[in-house]
Amino acid sequence: MKVYMNKKLTVSVSLELLDSIFEGARRLYPKEVFLLLRGQKAKDVIRITDLVVPPLAVYGYGFANLPFHMLPMDFSIVGTVHSHPSGNVSPSSVDLNHFFGRVLMIVGYPFSDGKNVAVYDSKGEVVPMLLLEV
Repeated sequence: MKVYMNKKLTVSVSLELLDSIFEGARRLYPKEVFLLLRGQKAKDVIRITDLVVPPLAVYGYGFANLPFHMLPMDFSIVGTVHSHPSGNVSPSSVDLNHFFGRVLMIVGYPFSDGKNVAVYDSKGEVVPMLLLEV
């Protein structure tokens, strides 16, 4: 499998925020977790600043679902993050077909460090990620 990289976009996220995502994934494991990413885009960098727990989300074994029509209009949502309890951080065709926002972040088991996370654009191309220490 050939991996394509989006060279026009970069995502930055703090280690503290990434740890919060990992903690949520660990707490629901082996179910999937699904969260919205809030942030801003400036030039070619998307800076993720907050997480939003979507209303009425359903977390299951091998899936996470939410009614997108129930989300409030919020232009600060830059994408989504969800977990893959299998540890595989590659997007599935379902992930790409239900893409929401500018980026998709996937965290994989054991939810412990930067090796367990990947970010993608809507074409499934890898987006480089900068981890920031605050």
